[in-house]
This record gives sequence, structure tokens and C-alpha cells, in this order.
Amino acid sequence: MANTSSAKKATRKIARRTAVNKSRRTQMRGSVRTVEQAIASGDREAALKAMARAEPELMRAAQRNIIHKNAASRKVSRLTHSIAKLAK
Repeated sequence: MANTSSAKKATRKIARRTAVNKSRRTQMRGSVRTVEQAIASGDREAALKAMARAEPELMRAAQRNIIHKNAASRKVSRLTHSIAKLAK
């Protein structure tokens, strides 16, 4: 339990930041999920459209330290690779 006023303020700030990050993480995961569903259904056009929306979401999340930048790059790379396999 926080004792000092600054520690109490810090816990309030952390709670607000956690809520914001949770929202951003959910939004990011949702956009990635739409790409994965389009890939699973074999619809290349839908996958490309969803990827155009998901890539900035992932990179923005990495920029804001919601996920690690390498994890975001890895996810983008793997999704792009699986979309490229649909063309064959």
C-alpha cells in the first residue's frame, strides 16, 4: 500500500496507463486476428487489406512499448510470408 502522496499518485498513473495499454493491445490483436483469418480462408485480397491495417498497428504498439519492437517485426514478417505463400 502506498504511503506518500507521490506514491499514491504514481499508482493512479499506473492504473490509467494500464487501461490505455490494455485497449491498445486488444486493438492490435484484433487487427492481427483479421489477417490470420483471411489467410486461413485463403482470401489473398482480404489478407492484403487486413495486413495494410495491421502492420501500422503492430509498429505503433512497438513504438509505445506495448510489445517489443523485434516481436512486432517478427509478427509482420511471418504474416507477410504467409500472405506471399497464398499467391503460389
